[in-house]
Amino acid sequence: MRGSGDSKAEAPTANNIFPPAHTPTAPRSNSPDNFFSSLFFPFSSHRLLFSLLSHSILISFLTVFWHRPFSPSVLSSITFKMAASNSLDHLSNRMKLEWHSKLNTEMVPAKNFRRTSIIGTIGPKTNSTEKINALRRAGLNVVRMNFSHGSYEYHQSVIDHAREAEQAQKGRPLAIALDTKGPEIRTGNTVDDKDIPIKEGHELIITTDEKYAAASDDKNMYLDYKNITKVISPGKLIYVDDGILSFEVLEVVDDKNLRAKCLNNGNISSRKGVNLPGTDVDLPALSEKDVNDLKFGVKNKVDMVFASFIRRGSDIRDIRAVFGEEGKEIQIIAKIENQQGVNNFDEILEETDGVMVARGDLGIEIPAPKVFIAQKMMIAKCNIKGKPVICATQMLESMTYNPRPTRAEVSDVANAVLDGADCVMLSGETAKGTYPCEAVRMMHETCLLAEVAIPHFNVFDELRNLAPRPTDTVESIAMAAVSASLELNAGAILVLTTSGKTARLISKYRPVCPIIMVTRNPMASRYSHLYRGVWPFTFPEEKPDFNVKIWQEDVDRRLKWGINHGLKLGIINKGDNIVCVQGWRGGMGHTNTVRIVPAEENLGLAE
Repeated sequence: MRGSGDSKAEAPTANNIFPPAHTPTAPRSNSPDNFFSSLFFPFSSHRLLFSLLSHSILISFLTVFWHRPFSPSVLSSITFKMAASNSLDHLSNRMKLEWHSKLNTEMVPAKNFRRTSIIGTIGPKTNSTEKINALRRAGLNVVRMNFSHGSYEYHQSVIDHAREAEQAQKGRPLAIALDTKGPEIRTGNTVDDKDIPIKEGHELIITTDEKYAAASDDKNMYLDYKNITKVISPGKLIYVDDGILSFEVLEVVDDKNLRAKCLNNGNISSRKGVNLPGTDVDLPALSEKDVNDLKFGVKNKVDMVFASFIRRGSDIRDIRAVFGEEGKEIQIIAKIENQQGVNNFDEILEETDGVMVARGDLGIEIPAPKVFIAQKMMIAKCNIKGKPVICATQMLESMTYNPRPTRAEVSDVANAVLDGADCVMLSGETAKGTYPCEAVRMMHETCLLAEVAIPHFNVFDELRNLAPRPTDTVESIAMAAVSASLELNAGAILVLTTSGKTARLISKYRPVCPIIMVTRNPMASRYSHLYRGVWPFTFPEEKPDFNVKIWQEDVDRRLKWGINHGLKLGIINKGDNIVCVQGWRGGMGHTNTVRIVPAEENLGLAE
């Protein structure tokens, strides 16, 4: 998609986009074989013949240009098409319980349109052009590099292979994410790096004295966090090695030493991670390694950074300062994985481009039964704000070594989708697992079915009611486009955008139909995988000189190109109503127009 050439450049085929187990369906019909026709009881005629807000949504409420006459035959054909379409089903079953009561376990989605993006970690098992493309065919949208492990040479090879894969196999763009190690606390080394047994009830000194940095034992255990004696107090807990070893602080002895009691049997080992649940730590947002890693990402033009252990809004500003002008387009995703991050979530959300609910460390920092509450709260706030949110950690963990997941894991993925996550993520399953493609395919199929259970009109109506007033112009247009797509039973919303902001805001309101995004900005087309329901494509032609070329001619050219791609991929069907969102002139911040056109080569205009 990112090659050069004219607008008739070869479009990706359906097989490049859809996993092999699924293919796009034939055009919609009134056949009872249609998914939603089978899913619901037959509708009575009076439920089909609802008014399109007296068509005011097409004429007065929006800035709409309709390229067909408003004849009774056209309007009746619109109503007729709705009879077998997703939008009508959502409009006719607006309540959540009503929607859920009519689900059917025998049904499968009518066509393979997965809204939720899949992020996969690339490790030794998958670091090749061929294996990355196998993951893409299974459903992968974003490759993740975990900078807690590996050298720069290794991560460079992942970037190179990802970009080669994108060129070798046509399809949607492939995004690249850099996941930082983040500031952390670790134990020191034991003598000869041997494990030292320790029993429940044993008391010892936890120290920051450097003389124990390479000589920890069962009497003095070194930690590399110098300020621990200033921030912790008696009664607080210290977890070592993801909570395998736990200590209770008994006394702050002096500025270097704590007296603590072991709460369970275990081993003191070298260089293990430490968590301080319920304690506000004052670690810097970025370690020296993180700064170097971010500069590596800027140099290689990664599309997004997953920033670990974000505790406050200022941490995001520190990362942007490292990016500078060269990395200003890189999307920052704040990983929330401690109590401080949860407590300061609102200020973090204001600063960040998106959020990751990183449930691994979060489940150590706060009681495990409370993690799902934090997950729902953070996802809901992101949905209301219109910022993307990723759900991560141990989603299909058992598939690292087994070909089938547990029922609980599948339910976990589905629940994240129902909560409103834009993306779900795989870690060890694809980095070191025996069944990486099977894990991606299972996640794909789970997301696809989970999305069926979402009452989209109910979600849209709630988000619309929660929108800030007065509403920003671009967001108003996004809201109106989604409303029009529901009322018209549109085949798609096609958005022309520079930065992807308009696509993000349309995604916020969760339309039933796909969002086809056309942009000249290759990075925007890649990072827009963060937005639920967006199919991003890079328009291959350079921006013309609008002193010579008429702006509207260029707009129509891009609309035709986007519709043509949608038709070739089976995303839309010929003759569908397409809600087009565009600006009145070039550049960012000028989106203010909604047009409704048919999915035809000439957009319904006479030649």
